[in-house]
Amino acid sequence: MRIEEHFPLENHNTFRLPVKARWFIEYDNEDELLRILRDEYFRECDSIHIGSGSNLLFLNDYNGIILHSTIKGVNIEEETDQAVILRIGAAEIWDDIAAFAISRGWYGAENLSGIPGECGAAAVQNIGAYGVELKDIIQSVEACDRNTCEKHIFSREDCRYSYRYSRFKDESATPYIITHIRIRLSKSPAFTLHYSGLMEQIVARHPGIILPGVRETILSIRKEKLPDPAQYGNAGSFFMNPVITVLHFEALKAAYPNIPSFPADGDMVKKVPAGWLIEQCGFRGASKGGAGVYHKQALILVNLGNASGQDIALLAEDIRTAVYKRFSITLTPEVRYIG
Repeated sequence: MRIEEHFPLENHNTFRLPVKARWFIEYDNEDELLRILRDEYFRECDSIHIGSGSNLLFLNDYNGIILHSTIKGVNIEEETDQAVILRIGAAEIWDDIAAFAISRGWYGAENLSGIPGECGAAAVQNIGAYGVELKDIIQSVEACDRNTCEKHIFSREDCRYSYRYSRFKDESATPYIITHIRIRLSKSPAFTLHYSGLMEQIVARHPGIILPGVRETILSIRKEKLPDPAQYGNAGSFFMNPVITVLHFEALKAAYPNIPSFPADGDMVKKVPAGWLIEQCGFRGASKGGAGVYHKQALILVNLGNASGQDIALLAEDIRTAVYKRFSITLTPEVRYIG
């Protein structure tokens, strides 16, 4: 276990904001986690649990306890001729798992290549890209109840997954800390390539669709569209793609014939790309204080070098106001605000 006071968090949030935590506690296993959760001082303090900080916006220093897991390990728990089930520690880097699966010829994680963050946080967020979400391959989630310190195993259905949502994000529900996840991968070719333009780009780069080629193509697309956090601190997509009614979409389409959309759960709704909405409002490449909108992708807010969390939050609010005024759509941040 590691305990540090007045701990700098610049390397624990991908916006690279120079904030500090009153306390930083890192635990190596479930027994250490339970000791922390039962501690009287811990129970009196404000606390949050973080992964690699790829989905966080610290508005200021955190006057509480930051918890972080170092629980690792990738184990084959079950294997047949058709599939394999992996049990994975929450602190494993998600993209390392995607790369490992592809190296073994296992299908299911390739579309999620290149998404930053740790596996526990990935299960909280229900990460997704190119037509696939983590819920499509997750088998179960192991977690500890922060209040009772009891261990639970949640099935995929118990996790209540939907677009960028799980029961673990519900602030009104019982708080849990994820320690392990299980994912199920196929040994037979099972590609998901219907996402707009993905098939064409894969074929152009790798004639003949093969598993490593899908991963390499997706990594290349991400590199072309997304900023390197080492150059511009960012948290990837800042806003979720809004889901609106078909009636609302048709009204917008009459005014904006080129408005794009994607299928959403249910026949009566459409998903509209938030990046397109933001770009139509003139924000691509815009800046405010030390914060900016990435010039290649309007969905990405970046730290231009000296941004504060407040700079980024104010820019995000300007964007939300402009999009609502023009399209009557309320953008919801995908990023979690702290402070």
